[in-house]
Amino acid sequence: MNGKEIVLGVTGSIGAYKAADLVRRLKERGYGVTCVLTKEAEHFIAPLTLQALSERQVHDDLFAREVFPVIHTTLADRANLLLIAPATANVIGKLANGLADDLLTCIALATRAQILIAPAMNVHMYQHPTVQANVVRLKKLGYRFVGPDVGQLACGYEAIGHLADVDEIVQTVVQLLPAVAPPARRDTSSSQDRDSLRSLRSLRSAARIVPPRSPARASAGTNSRPRPAARPARRAPARTLRAKRRR
Repeated sequence: MNGKEIVLGVTGSIGAYKAADLVRRLKERGYGVTCVLTKEAEHFIAPLTLQALSERQVHDDLFAREVFPVIHTTLADRANLLLIAPATANVIGKLANGLADDLLTCIALATRAQILIAPAMNVHMYQHPTVQANVVRLKKLGYRFVGPDVGQLACGYEAIGHLADVDEIVQTVVQLLPAVAPPARRDTSSSQDRDSLRSLRSLRSAARIVPPRSPARASAGTNSRPRPAARPARRAPARTLRAKRRR
């Protein structure tokens, strides 16, 4: 598989709708993106939306029978980066305490890739001592964080807890995992098409050329006009001829 692979985990926050824009931005940078949704995330964004944007199957079930081989280890091994955006207090608590009771948390424990977390939650939840202790613990374990920012929260507060801006998340991803430029667009026009175009232009140019005058007209001068043809002699009326014969 070519390029750098990102597994994007989406959890049950109102900021989940921004995952669609995040997938698009990451693909523009040349990353391959596979989305993993928690059951709570599906209340905020449809899996089909992310599937269409990522051009890959969206995963949400640890025990999906139609997927083989084992999905959580497959995605854990494939990932060059695990990005969880948005990340709720619930998933942060699970990761800090080694809990793995769904597909996303199983991937997080099984992967050896870098893990980047973008928290999003109510200000009081984020500032709770337990949540702060979990964040500190994860940072000590090597987890990286981006945000949260101060902004308008769904609960009405203007405070910290807002999901980091998509551009900020993408820039952090690029710093951790240098982007691979997307493949350049190939020129689909063949040499035969280009030759045909040149021939068409030559024909158009030739059509605008005025043909030269004949030598006879050229020798007559530019201002002379051709003489009109001589009119045939008119025959005398029959009565006039009979009168001449009687004389």
